[in-house]
Amino acid sequence: MNALKLNLGCGEKKLPGYINVDKFGTPDIKHDLESFPWPWQINSVSEIKLIHVLEHLGKDVEIYFEIFKEMYRICTNGAKIFINVPHFRHQYFYDDPTHVRAVTPLGLTLFSKKLNQLWIEKGGSNSPLGMYLDIDFELKKTLLKPSKDWFRLHPDKNIDIKLLQQESNIYNNLIEEYQMELEVIKSNDLEKF
Repeated sequence: MNALKLNLGCGEKKLPGYINVDKFGTPDIKHDLESFPWPWQINSVSEIKLIHVLEHLGKDVEIYFEIFKEMYRICTNGAKIFINVPHFRHQYFYDDPTHVRAVTPLGLTLFSKKLNQLWIEKGGSNSPLGMYLDIDFELKKTLLKPSKDWFRLHPDKNIDIKLLQQESNIYNNLIEEYQMELEVIKSNDLEKF
């Protein structure tokens, strides 16, 4: 059986080769992503795209956790989850009243059991959400998309990522979005599902 590829919260941007899902409009499947369980079987999905979607979901932290638990349930070991969100210090994030949650790379690392264990061993105060929720995602890649304001300040096409990160800690609107890739980590023991 071929694993499914989901484009969740697609709006009217349907992708070929994906099951396009949204609460509104004319998707392939109409479904509210804050309603559980999702209509896919355990270990049936190899890829999920959440392109400017996750910041709209999970205003209530328990709902946010359920979204990650559902992604974990339906995904195969090694499945890829691609997440694009506006940077929390860019006007694209804070000007839209439907944006209810900042999603950051550090926030996504809280779902990694490997990092949870490391933080526990070192006496860190990071919330070990992977262990608490019994899910496991590894953040594999993070790309920063500089904004037009960044290029007005620094017209050089070669982007100094370190400088971009440093200046974005001081000034708003320099990073437009995060583009992140998660990998689902599952052991061979899938009996718990």
